[in-house]
Amino acid sequence: RLLLHLVDIAPMDPQADPVADARSVLEELERFSPELAARERWLVLNKCDLVHEDDLDARCADIVRRLAWRGPVHRISGLAGQGTTELMRAVMARLDEMARDQA
Repeated sequence: RLLLHLVDIAPMDPQADPVADARSVLEELERFSPELAARERWLVLNKCDLVHEDDLDARCADIVRRLAWRGPVHRISGLAGQGTTELMRAVMARLDEMARDQA
């Protein structure tokens, strides 16, 4: 019922473009299943622990702007566990809300 679009904001390859990669995944999803692509999606910016604190806000804002993202955005570090509990709670709350709306 809910898709999480995970984007690594600190890719291993310095030539990689997280926005281009995210767009590619979205295009593939739309080709594979327009029904699936129509589901609610959240943007999850991962590897935030690998970006210097002074650059984090600007990098996240740039990705959101370039993707023209309009939905929820969460910042996490899967490895360090930063933001993951908050993300899980938000997902569960949204799924509960969606279930109540369908009832």
